[in-house]
Amino acid sequence: MANEEAIARYRKNRQDEIDSATVYRAMAEAESHPQLTEVYRRLAETETRHADFWAEKLEEAGVTVSTPKPTIRARTLAWLARRFGPGIVLSTMRTGEVAGGREYTAQPEAKGTGLSADERSHDRLLATIAEVPGRGVEGGVLARLEGRHRATSGNALRAAVLGANDGLVSNLSLVMGVAGAALESGAILITGLAGLIAGAGSMAMGEWLSVQSSRELYQRQIDIEAEELAEIPEEEERELALIYEAKGLSTEQAESLAAQLVSDEETALDTLAREELGIDTEELGGSAWEAAGASFVLFALGAIVPVLPFFLLTGFTAIGASLILSALALFVIGAGITLLTGRSVLYSGFRQVGIGLAAAILTYGIGTLIGVTLVG
Repeated sequence: MANEEAIARYRKNRQDEIDSATVYRAMAEAESHPQLTEVYRRLAETETRHADFWAEKLEEAGVTVSTPKPTIRARTLAWLARRFGPGIVLSTMRTGEVAGGREYTAQPEAKGTGLSADERSHDRLLATIAEVPGRGVEGGVLARLEGRHRATSGNALRAAVLGANDGLVSNLSLVMGVAGAALESGAILITGLAGLIAGAGSMAMGEWLSVQSSRELYQRQIDIEAEELAEIPEEEERELALIYEAKGLSTEQAESLAAQLVSDEETALDTLAREELGIDTEELGGSAWEAAGASFVLFALGAIVPVLPFFLLTGFTAIGASLILSALALFVIGAGITLLTGRSVLYSGFRQVGIGLAAAILTYGIGTLIGVTLVG
């Protein structure tokens, strides 16, 4: 016999599912695209099945079950969907699906039922709809659906530009701060090299931890997906078909493709990871060691620039050369950023120079004040 706390949880879960089903039905009524109408209708059916599951749990606990009405919040969302279209509540429904999946993961009654998997899949499905609302299948889409698509982006270029910029600006500021304190060139050189090594090492360690943590999280999600695929393959196939319908395939095509993919366990897991979780099973976010090494090198390349003149020059000549060389490097970095932003090369270049030199002047001034104070 379930305790009062469990019964209250069953009631809340059931009410949440009834509310979701209400909103999805309203979204289906308001949707003009036939395929998306069917997707929303089937989402409503899934949520209704979930509500029935919790109704059974309540009956098993000896509770007399009646059908509750949707909450005011659900009725309001349904009205908004009918009045302004499904798109206006997509984000809200996604948030609910994410929260529901997280809650079900921690509830023992939901283990092995597919409830948590359904909620996560619904989130991914709604994200797909938000990206391509009402669009049909275009050239190459079947290859993408089967997991052979490799998206390209500016992430690598962005990391390279920003990594070098971090090293340059931070070490330029450090060098100018020490120079402002009137230390000799040898001390400035040692400080600059120490800042380079410390900063690059810190960046590399931070990047390694970030990527490795992401990899471990992705692998955990894939392991959960593998368990659910083994326990409830029919549910996974149904949710995969819904995702493909949202991307523009007809119901028959979506169901046929989902059945074909799920029939092979390895292909099914790879496809589910990509389509439901958005994870590339081959890369898992990339190599942590490669990311760490790249971060170290890129930071170091930027950080060495303001230090170079101090290998050959001394005094204000070295300081001036460091500022000029750093300004040129900052302009190049600013120009590189235009590949990401599309802004004017001159605008981005001089903006980067202005920001970098402002930081250097500030630290030089602070170093001068500290140097005067110490000497005094």
